[in-house]
Amino acid sequence: MTTTTPPVTLDDVRGAAARIKGVAHRTPVLRSRTLDALVGAEVFLKCENFQRVGAFKFRGAYNAASRLTPGQLARGIAAYSSGNHAQAVALAARELGTTAVIVMPEDTPPSKRAATEGYGAEIVTYDRYTGDRHAIGTALAAERGMTLIPPYEHPHVIAGQGTAALELLEETGELDALLTPVGGGGLIAGSATAAKGLHPGIRVIGVEPEAGDDTKRSLEAGRRVGIPVPRTIADGQAIDIPGELTFSVNQRLLDGIVLVGDDEIRDAMRFAFERLKIVVEPSGASPLAALLTGRVGPLPRRVGVIISGGNIDAERFARLCGPGPA
Repeated sequence: MTTTTPPVTLDDVRGAAARIKGVAHRTPVLRSRTLDALVGAEVFLKCENFQRVGAFKFRGAYNAASRLTPGQLARGIAAYSSGNHAQAVALAARELGTTAVIVMPEDTPPSKRAATEGYGAEIVTYDRYTGDRHAIGTALAAERGMTLIPPYEHPHVIAGQGTAALELLEETGELDALLTPVGGGGLIAGSATAAKGLHPGIRVIGVEPEAGDDTKRSLEAGRRVGIPVPRTIADGQAIDIPGELTFSVNQRLLDGIVLVGDDEIRDAMRFAFERLKIVVEPSGASPLAALLTGRVGPLPRRVGVIISGGNIDAERFARLCGPGPA
């Protein structure tokens, strides 16, 4: 009988937690009686919008970058990202005393590009609807002799992202379900690894935008399925195919995927701002939207939600959440 060792284990997540301790923030867990009453459950919001760079991505980026050799660090780090991983790698590089070059879409929100440059990274742009960011990033890293840290297709990145769920469960104790946004799949793969490792009976549910349902289609098909590059306000979830590594984890551990529309994401962002007093970017609001719309059912008694980030500038937030067309 043969067994397959999973690419990421609970011990890997625990190791990542030790590595990032004192560098990444241990983000707060927010409660709201209003939210509990609306959805009929006890909800625990893990607020990664308060993480360094404003998103969970710093966890995985720093865990991976901090494991590089002195020689690799001397040559620098390359990455590709729609925004949050870009900032995370840029900051991790700065913390470790090295340089970073980031491949970013031309239509990246200006605030995310400005923040990435503010951490000292060089930016190379491409058209997300016609270009292949993986190919561009890989070629650039090879040309410059840099180490490529992808946004999710890396065991150290996945393990780092899983520390968000690990911290949540350390604070709340056992939960019945965990809701997490799904883009490339790294956050939910790491979170599911931690959650199922600690509490095998927990339900782990991913949330995607309706226009970007590549993981849902892939799970239903039993193989990775590509779609046209999604056009959605949730730019962090505008992925056309799940990662090979992340899908191998998620296919084994996830209990389902639910979809939410852009208007429902806007409503969730508005609710978070008006009732919870926090600013959440569209991707980070998608699991909250799933709760508020009743897409997750039957809803168990105690539910954890990872609010993945809050990187959105005031102008875009007002445009998305204010009256009139976005």
